[in-house]
Amino acid sequence: MSSIEEILELEQLEKDIFRGIVADTMLTRTFGGQVAGQALVSAVRTVEPQYRVHSLHGYFLRPGNPTIPTVFLVDRIRDGRSFCTRRVTGVQDGQAIFTMSASFHVGDAGIEHADRIPPVPDPEDLPDTAQAVGEELSWEFREWSDWDLRFVPQESISRRPGVPAQQQVWFRYRGTLPEDPVFHICTLAYMSDMTLLGSAQVPHAGVRVQQASLDHALWFLRPFRADEWLLYDQSSPSAGFGRALTQGRIFDRSGVIVAAVVQEGLTRLMRE
Repeated sequence: MSSIEEILELEQLEKDIFRGIVADTMLTRTFGGQVAGQALVSAVRTVEPQYRVHSLHGYFLRPGNPTIPTVFLVDRIRDGRSFCTRRVTGVQDGQAIFTMSASFHVGDAGIEHADRIPPVPDPEDLPDTAQAVGEELSWEFREWSDWDLRFVPQESISRRPGVPAQQQVWFRYRGTLPEDPVFHICTLAYMSDMTLLGSAQVPHAGVRVQQASLDHALWFLRPFRADEWLLYDQSSPSAGFGRALTQGRIFDRSGVIVAAVVQEGLTRLMRE
């Protein structure tokens, strides 16, 4: 499969127009995290370096075709002294498949507090999913073999009262990524779409559903490295009408929250 460095290396076609690669993949549709990560790279390239992205909000409009490149059109919505905003549209065959707004901030002094990491086993105490599955490795883990994913067993999750759907995953990139902090942010935009919608199926084991990301919101709260252990603490507060709302908090190894995610996804029952 294509590496994250290859996926996030975009070609600039014009001042505010960029094109992503055709990534090697087993998927029949373009992975949503790939589109979101590439869209964010496009936006980042149009702002001055003192501005750091702090949030993005995206909608997946059409299934992407993984055999053709996606072109990203960036609109410079606002450039202020403290904040600037970009809107990015991902296009294939003349049709928008993804749209995203991203906000950038220079950073200011202000109040500070943070959630702490919930009680959870260390990643070293959990099996590497790829090694545990071995030759029967599912296509998902072959697709993302560059990522070390370690699921916390359901019986080891500290249950929150009234929360029926919880899932926790330790993850990190297996290799060493570039030092650029912005690259790690764009890498997390790619990774944050992975496994999150699965949290909605925790109370519905054995029920076959059609899944697809519908929208995705991500807030970057503190610096982190995507090639060091991060805990993805996930839950699904509601599912109904063929859609599920999911949310996640991402903590670094020291226990500090570094990002937050909210996503709604299609969870339509499979037809016979």
